[in-house]
Amino acid sequence: MAALLRRWGFTAGGLVSNRHGEWWLLAQLLLIAAMAVPPSAIARLQPWPWPLRLLGAITLVVGGLLAFQSFRDLGASLTPLPDPMPGAPLVTGGAYCRCRHPLYQALLLAGLGLMLLLGSLQHLLLLGLLAVVLAGKAHREERQLLQQHPAYSDLMASTAAIIPGVPGLDWRLPGPP
Repeated sequence: MAALLRRWGFTAGGLVSNRHGEWWLLAQLLLIAAMAVPPSAIARLQPWPWPLRLLGAITLVVGGLLAFQSFRDLGASLTPLPDPMPGAPLVTGGAYCRCRHPLYQALLLAGLGLMLLLGSLQHLLLLGLLAVVLAGKAHREERQLLQQHPAYSDLMASTAAIIPGVPGLDWRLPGPP
C-alpha cells in the first residue's frame, strides 16, 4: 500500500501544502463518507414513493457500473489525486469518450441514486457539495493535463467535462474559429 501511495505522489508534506491537490481528494472522501451516514428523521422525506426509490436503486447501480468501467479504462494511469501521474498516457477511449471525467460522473450518479433511494434532503445537500468539490478538482486536473498533453484542449472543446448540458459540470472550451 505504501508503494502505491508513493506512486500516486502522496506525501505527508503534500497533505500540508496541497502540492498535488490532496485537499480536493480529502474533501471528496469526507463527503463520500458523509453520504454513507443514514439520514436523520428530520432530513428524510416522508412518504417517499417506491418508484423514486426504485429509480434511485437503478441509478446507484448504473453509477457503480460506470465507475468500474472508468477504473478499467484508466488502467495504470489511475490516481485519486487531481494531478495526473507524470508520463501517463492521455486516455480518451471507453468511458472517457463520453465525458472527460467519467469517475466523477459515476460518483455523482451513485450519489443521486442514493439520495433518491433514501429520500433524503441531507443526501441532496451532500450531493450538491460533492458536485462543487468534483468540479473544482476537475478544473485543477485539467490545468495539469493541458501541461502534460497539449492536445487535451481538443478534447476539452468537443467533450463534456462531467455531465453533459449541466451548468457547472459541463464546461467546454470554444473550438477553433
